[in-house]
Amino acid sequence: MAVKLYENRELSWLKFNERVLEEAEDERTPLCERLSFMSIFQTNLDEFFMVRVGSLHDEMLLSNNPKENKTKMTAEEQLEAIRERVKELTKRKDSVYSYLMGRMEEEQIHLINFAKLDEKQGGYLQKYFENEIRPLLSPITVSKKQPFPFIKNNEICAVAVLIPKTSKAKNPKGRIGIVPCNNGMFRRLIQIPDSKGYYMLAEELILHFLPSVFPGYNIVSKSLIRVTRNADIDADKVYDEELNYRDHMAEVIKQRRKLTPIRMEYTRDLDKQVLTQMKNFLKIDKDMIFKTKSPLDLSFLFDIQDILRHRSELFFERRIPQKSPTLDETKPLLPQILEEDKMLSYPYESIRPFLNMLNEAATDPDVVSIKMTLYRLAKHSKVVEALVEAAENGKQVDVLVELKARFDEENNIGWSRMLESAGCHVIYGLDGLKVHSKLCLITRKSAEGVQYITQIGTGNYNEKTARLYTDVCLMTADERIGAEAARVFQALSLGEVVKTTEHLMIAPKCLQNQVIDKIEREIQVVRDGGEGYLGFKLNSLTDKKIIDKLIEASEAGVKVEMVIRGINCLRTGIKGKTDHIRVISIVGRYLEHSRIYIFGKGAREEMFISSADFMTRNTVRRVEVAAPIYNAALKDRLRAMFRTQLVDNVKARLQQPDGSYTYIEHTEPAIDAQEQLYREAYEAVGATLPRYADEQEEHEVTSDSEQTKNKNGR
Repeated sequence: MAVKLYENRELSWLKFNERVLEEAEDERTPLCERLSFMSIFQTNLDEFFMVRVGSLHDEMLLSNNPKENKTKMTAEEQLEAIRERVKELTKRKDSVYSYLMGRMEEEQIHLINFAKLDEKQGGYLQKYFENEIRPLLSPITVSKKQPFPFIKNNEICAVAVLIPKTSKAKNPKGRIGIVPCNNGMFRRLIQIPDSKGYYMLAEELILHFLPSVFPGYNIVSKSLIRVTRNADIDADKVYDEELNYRDHMAEVIKQRRKLTPIRMEYTRDLDKQVLTQMKNFLKIDKDMIFKTKSPLDLSFLFDIQDILRHRSELFFERRIPQKSPTLDETKPLLPQILEEDKMLSYPYESIRPFLNMLNEAATDPDVVSIKMTLYRLAKHSKVVEALVEAAENGKQVDVLVELKARFDEENNIGWSRMLESAGCHVIYGLDGLKVHSKLCLITRKSAEGVQYITQIGTGNYNEKTARLYTDVCLMTADERIGAEAARVFQALSLGEVVKTTEHLMIAPKCLQNQVIDKIEREIQVVRDGGEGYLGFKLNSLTDKKIIDKLIEASEAGVKVEMVIRGINCLRTGIKGKTDHIRVISIVGRYLEHSRIYIFGKGAREEMFISSADFMTRNTVRRVEVAAPIYNAALKDRLRAMFRTQLVDNVKARLQQPDGSYTYIEHTEPAIDAQEQLYREAYEAVGATLPRYADEQEEHEVTSDSEQTKNKNGR
């Protein structure tokens, strides 16, 4: 029997989302935070179907039926495996949801149905429905004269099988009635007056009163449904040369909303004949119809969190991003960076120094230009405000706005218009390549000559996610890095890519090959009798060329340690093959997002931070930047952060040779890497971690619930 060294990408992702669900199950996680993980699990799965399953669905329609390059599964085989796995996870999700809502009742929060109402409560809800909801509904009956309606992506609808009351037939054929339930015009979580803590979902109310919505019919059966549509549309393939690129992307967004349904979920038993009709109307695979016992959209759980916000013991203890001990925010920051490289670690340290640096550059008379790549931004972006101010102050501001940042296209279109209006020079990326790099270049011309200040990060320029995602930000005046960053922007402005580098690793031409060369160097070190070492922190590992080189490194005896939060297509711990490779996944309070590469040890050690995962889409299909860390103190700090994660024995799961993940067993002391890094950030400025009773520190940027809604792992 052949040893399985590879894991299918999609099945590995489902294992990651299972780890998210484990956080909802974990009794160590505060009760209200467990609700967050329930909702995150669902939104993750929705996006998985819209993008990955949608892509496989399109692939299956190709006549050549291609196989993926690691496990050699066809699209059809992958879809079948996904279906079975999703059914298992749906049952588990329903069980966790039921348990958590039972726990909510202990906290005097009751989500009820009509079976649990008394007469007074029922009377109120009937009046509420008649006055507040029914006038806003748009019911439809499907018939020869009324075709099946368009159902929006992830829209909840009430569906009923209707028999005309006037029918004389012995076995009358039912028709389908459909009522969209979430039009945004009425609130979803309805509080029942004089019944503190009692709530009902609007779609359940609508479902109950369907007989009054369809008064001419008897209702045979009814259910709530939700349809998920394929969102995987290639913007470059459908490019319309008659439109400018920004208008073209606006059209792409409109097209996405109308793409093929690929999944239907329903909550109550429906006649098989009706399910067949629904399948035929929607043109959806029968195996992509899933029954669930929990609500079809769990976002209302954030509303429940807000109701209980005063109960601090039901939430994580408060953590506030701290000041960087290496930066004096009472003094200008640009001179401090010119003097020595600086690094910020989010969310443990505040993003404020970076924002202050941008604001300084906007007003500094010696700054002649600011160049920046933007991928995902906060809703109210302070980054854009700084760039607008710089342009209005006469600086040359060049901004690459990636309009193909999936699900953020509309947001980015708006920002691009604002930047252009302020006088910024806006470009939109390259044909066939997304620009995913996190790169900012400030150019100054002073008495000392031309100076570059370069910022390179692992995460987006987003003030909100900087409080939720773990990321690293390097700010340096190193001329070598600045010169190569300038080459990146020059190439982008000409619609080209950088083809050679000495310091930065820049995809698509100068990253994958350099990573492989550096792994090969460690292999040669072992062959020469030395000790080879590789350490990587990534979101995902799917690049087969790099995976195969890592297998070769393990076979040679190179020690490989990896922290991979999400997808991992390499199975580790297999004797003689990957037994020198150890992979852990940390899923916890903050979303692990930073990418760190370490090659070698001691004098040979090279260390990089990067925007790129080891995924083919990052290494050869996007513009990505990995920056070397040359400052010895910063290397020590980054290495210590990486080592802290490797010894996590609270939120870390260890990958097993069969591809499964298990919690790392531990005795005291328990080490939660995220909590430990926060403790160190507090101690570095002479503070101590706050506890439930300590409410002195102010909350920054946004509410806890709004933060958690953004925690989707992009």
